[in-house]
Amino acid sequence: MKHPISFLLPCLLCLPWSATAADKPNIVLVLADDLGYECIGVNGGTSYQTPHLDKLAASGMRFEHCHSQPLCTPTRVQLMTGFYNVRNYTRFGELDRAQTTFAHRLKQAGYATGIFGKWQLGQQPDAPRHFGFDEACLWQHTRRPPRYANPGLEFNGAEKDFTHGEYGPDVVHEQVLAFVANHKTRPFLLYYPMILTHSPYQPTPDSAGWDPKAKGEKVNNDRKYFADMVRYMDKHIGSLVASLEKHGLRENTLIMFLGDNGTGGGVESRMGERVIMGGKGQSKAGGTHVPFIASWPAVIPAGRVNAGLVDTTDFLPTMCEAAGVLLPDGQPCDGHSLLEQLRGRKGQPREWIYVWHPTREREFAADQRFKLYADGQMFDYAADAFETEPLKTAGAEAVAARAKLQAALDRFKDARPAALKASDGAGYQQNAGKQPKGRRAGKSSEGKILK
Repeated sequence: MKHPISFLLPCLLCLPWSATAADKPNIVLVLADDLGYECIGVNGGTSYQTPHLDKLAASGMRFEHCHSQPLCTPTRVQLMTGFYNVRNYTRFGELDRAQTTFAHRLKQAGYATGIFGKWQLGQQPDAPRHFGFDEACLWQHTRRPPRYANPGLEFNGAEKDFTHGEYGPDVVHEQVLAFVANHKTRPFLLYYPMILTHSPYQPTPDSAGWDPKAKGEKVNNDRKYFADMVRYMDKHIGSLVASLEKHGLRENTLIMFLGDNGTGGGVESRMGERVIMGGKGQSKAGGTHVPFIASWPAVIPAGRVNAGLVDTTDFLPTMCEAAGVLLPDGQPCDGHSLLEQLRGRKGQPREWIYVWHPTREREFAADQRFKLYADGQMFDYAADAFETEPLKTAGAEAVAARAKLQAALDRFKDARPAALKASDGAGYQQNAGKQPKGRRAGKSSEGKILK
């Protein structure tokens, strides 16, 4: 059943760009699982080795203020549809089958479409094809088996178990590379929601503790392996870029890499002397601030840093405009196309981002400095990253920011369809079971600076 949607915001598509069939770019969207902004070397992270992502950023543009939803499914719904969760989120692990995705849009424009990695958007065997994907190799599609050593996956909805020491991310990555090779003569959309780096924190094939006979998600679960998982994820990014180069596709391929939410709770990561605690699930910056890197040698100037605001509604209109796909009248979205900014121009930068977090009942609007919650609390989170003290007195800048952010919140005051309100907060389960070995997650230790 289609749900009513009211007060839709227009996508800001820049009409002068028009891609012909010959020059339409390939589009590769990579979504890392539970990887916060602080984990990437080029962002100032010093805990992990990410040479391939650092190189990707040097070849294009990295963004300092990209924000997601604080949890997996909400981000995936928002990313794929271009709408804020307040309009169309139903429950954890589900995407409303009435929704239109970026795969639908690009498939209609002649793109081959494939999705490889983590699904978590509905258990129907036909779900990926229903949402516009021609090919799929997925984990957590029709079931939830192990994802790493000796995994269970679905190939176009058909279940397949691996029992001879295979590593789930490697199996998926092989399908990614095959998709690139098989579609090198036509434009393609490759959506790669990676399985890494989500818990359980288990050895990779490059780890000293790798056991090809391991079975299940409780074996060797230890946070010390998170660094290995980040390194292995980065290794796959390098392999993907090398494949594009091998097939002569790199120059006209738009690659976008981002995280789906903050790093998992209890994971400590350094940015120099600062120790950042993983903030997944929190409405603070540690839950929503994620890396975003874009590279497209034919279009994006190399070595750029963008301080503008981005959220996950922006990717659908960006991909559509890059592909020359105009959204139909009467079917706008909440995102802003980033294409002009990617081309090194000013474009139409955001003045605010908006987060409606369905499972934790937190709603806020924010700019690069101030954050205003729907309950009226306001923080200068550029100075108070842990949101320890709401602003009680404010200067002229804060007063102006409050007015701007309140106006943003007011846009969504009546946006939630009545048919969806009954499901709010339903179906959420966050990694039930024992904590892995190592420091336990603190209640409010996000971003704590340890001397």
